Amino acid sequence: MKLLRTIRLDASDTFVFEKPAEPGEWAVSGAFAFAHCDPANLTGKARTAFRAGFLGLTSLGRSTLVQIVDADETDRSAIVEMLATHLVARFGAPDLATARFAAEEETDFAASLCEQTPGVLVAVTRSHENGAIREVFRTLRPRNGAGHASAFEFLEVVGDDDGPVEYFDLESLDKGAGR
Repeated sequence: MKLLRTIRLDASDTFVFEKPAEPGEWAVSGAFAFAHCDPANLTGKARTAFRAGFLGLTSLGRSTLVQIVDADETDRSAIVEMLATHLVARFGAPDLATARFAAEEETDFAASLCEQTPGVLVAVTRSHENGAIREVFRTLRPRNGAGHASAFEFLEVVGDDDGPVEYFDLESLDKGAGR
């Protein structure tokens, strides 16, 4: 099985998010954290977190990118329990059983984003349309087999290997953070 871990290629997360996730945390989309707010009223770092942040499960901080990693059932169970605990303590779930069910669904959704090989990065763009949160995910792989040395050394993977490949500008994710 494969799941998501936060990754930090440069220091940008430390100044675009109110609370940045630490590198290596288990991660989920975390869109549920915005379910009871009006995204149109978000400004600054909160708006950036809504638009482009995955939720790190140890810190409840945000990360612009996550990495697909190999995991096992023990890892998955730990993620579900950690998230369920946060859902009760911080997000208003009525009890641990209800929270565990929601955490299972959120973890399964995160796993569904992991169709590419381990090491591939995933970015999210989130918007609010017709009263619903919409998420678009992009997978990024190192250009020419390079490692994760620089945020600007990635190609966007669109569809399968036969689909079009575009250059992905990570710098543009930061634009509008102060609006």
